[in-house]
Amino acid sequence: MTGPSATFGFRDVDASEKAGLVRGVFDRVAKRYDLMNDLMSGGVHRLWKDAVAARLNPQPGEVIVDCAGGTGDMARRFSKMARKVQERRGGEDARVFVVDYNAEMIMAGREKGSLPEMAWAVGDAQRLPLPDACADAYVISFGIRNVTDIPAALREARRVLKPAGRFLCLEFSRPTTEALRAAYDAYSFKVIPEIGARVANDRDSYQYLVESIRRFPDQRTFAAMISDAGFGQVGWTNFAGGVAALHTGRAI
Repeated sequence: MTGPSATFGFRDVDASEKAGLVRGVFDRVAKRYDLMNDLMSGGVHRLWKDAVAARLNPQPGEVIVDCAGGTGDMARRFSKMARKVQERRGGEDARVFVVDYNAEMIMAGREKGSLPEMAWAVGDAQRLPLPDACADAYVISFGIRNVTDIPAALREARRVLKPAGRFLCLEFSRPTTEALRAAYDAYSFKVIPEIGARVANDRDSYQYLVESIRRFPDQRTFAAMISDAGFGQVGWTNFAGGVAALHTGRAI
């Protein structure tokens, strides 16, 4: 390596190479992405995402950035929730911007159908195609660990949020007990790549998934990174004993 390094699974690679490597992973998995999430988690990821949407509590007229929004499953939740409130009390349409670095993921999402509140864009979490202080809320779900420069992505989230705007990040995290960590490691390293090989014919991409989770900071370390990026009221809620965690904050 001749420049700064970045993590790609258990490998350290040149930072300039990571985006292309990650793009290759998601190019390969895009068409089976939602199916594989269901198989790997037994559908539990849907409950976690429902909890994130409930915590966000989208409102009519709000601008919401769904960063690393992939196939749009979170954006559809936000759009439907905001519309239900709108039907009760009126107000302007919410606007939900689905931004993802991978064009194949965006294409797969649009094939599943869009909603009037949703707009789609290919864009980098580190350089969002949005103006300063334009959004009421920023959400990133299972995407931040794939970013080359996580602190830069957090600062970019802060940039596009209005003062006191809501930040929510759902990500795989660190199980809170040794017994759970051991069981989770056994499942992750033995079962998930095998599911990838059998269902998606792609063991390597799901091996990367497991390794990228292990390299991601634990809850307390990541919370400190969020604070350093310019957020207050930072906290987290563990799901499934810390297998995943929802980190939250407010733009200062």
